[in-house]
Amino acid sequence: MNLTTKQLIFIAIVASLGGLIFGFDMAVVSGVLPLIKSQFALDTFLEGWFVSSALLGCILGVLISSYLSDRYGRRATMQIAAGIFVLATLGCVLLETFSPIIWARILTGIGIGIASNVVPLYLSEIAPIKDRGKLVTFYQLALTFGIVLAYASNALIIKQQPVFEEMFNSGLFRHIFAEQEWRGMISIAMLPSLIFFIGLLFVPESPSWGNAARKQSAMGYSELFKPIYRKAMLIGLLLPIFSQFCGINVIIYYGPTILKTLGFSLDNSLYGQIIIGVANMLFTMIAIWKVDSLGRRPLYLVGTIGGAVSLFVTSLLFYLDMVDSWLLVLSIVSFLAFFAFSIGPLKFVVASEIFSAGIRAKAMGISILAMWLSDFLIGQITPFLLSDLGVSGTFAVLGGVCLLAFVFVYRTLPETKGKTSEEIQELLKGG
Repeated sequence: MNLTTKQLIFIAIVASLGGLIFGFDMAVVSGVLPLIKSQFALDTFLEGWFVSSALLGCILGVLISSYLSDRYGRRATMQIAAGIFVLATLGCVLLETFSPIIWARILTGIGIGIASNVVPLYLSEIAPIKDRGKLVTFYQLALTFGIVLAYASNALIIKQQPVFEEMFNSGLFRHIFAEQEWRGMISIAMLPSLIFFIGLLFVPESPSWGNAARKQSAMGYSELFKPIYRKAMLIGLLLPIFSQFCGINVIIYYGPTILKTLGFSLDNSLYGQIIIGVANMLFTMIAIWKVDSLGRRPLYLVGTIGGAVSLFVTSLLFYLDMVDSWLLVLSIVSFLAFFAFSIGPLKFVVASEIFSAGIRAKAMGISILAMWLSDFLIGQITPFLLSDLGVSGTFAVLGGVCLLAFVFVYRTLPETKGKTSEEIQELLKGG
């Protein structure tokens, strides 16, 4: 398929809106949760259920995404996800009682789970070999932009709430933006969801889909664990697991607090989150710039060893009680940089390249499922780590995970830059 540069840019922007919505929903909860907890008088269990219900939906979405994309095509499956986003957002905004809102959150998760698998898959198949890494990384960039959009819109809606009260005397908009502003926070997702759905009408189907679909009719999941695919599956599983266990969630959680202790003029933690989110997005651009020139392996090696050193330094600074030091800001920003140009986006790039067309949708589904399950586990484990090991000990453990990732990448990951699918399969067969 010969596409012009303008066509590729348009395709990348439209498809990556699935990543933007993913990032937006992941971050918007930070502003929504305190408000919905107060309105519905949620206990600890229901508060956790509100957050984890979307994760349950994500897992369900990933499980069905491979079947849908092989049966109906990549583009149609992304449209299904876009339609789910629209319906789920409407549900969260308009439903009045807690239980139906939970069902809307599960539906949101299903859409995210589908998009998190199919969008990188589609971008890798539609891209020319020389631009494959760049286009797949575009998905991660959109995800980071979605996080910034959520933080910024949350802060704006909270700040402008008195203005909305004066602007809307009654009706739906007053209910959404003035009386129960958490609904307004979620409603922002409606615009990218609609653009995603409409834009997909104007992008082509993946050129790999037809061949893959014919092979899939006789291939089950058991095929993925045959010796011929073993190395690819190991890489496809461990890279997303490492990405979640390396500490990005802990950094994002502690980042705003650390910035406030250093005297930044932050009205509340939302503004700190905006700063962290913007840094994450800017550093992701390095991956887009260099992934197809330097290659996946060098970026991964630099990112994992740099991330490990940054986390070990952070651990040491907490141990020495230097929480008001600029060195702490430097170590945290350094980790964000190393994560954003390597560990974060490249797991999608590599997973989209190392599997042959016949198994790619199913194998990527398992890879993304590993990411979501790891995300859930790190969320459960982190409070215990902080309680038993303290902040310093927790960062030391996370640094150790980054170090393990470096060793794994050094020993296992071949360079896939500029190679066809057949050439990559030969590299992986070589052991």
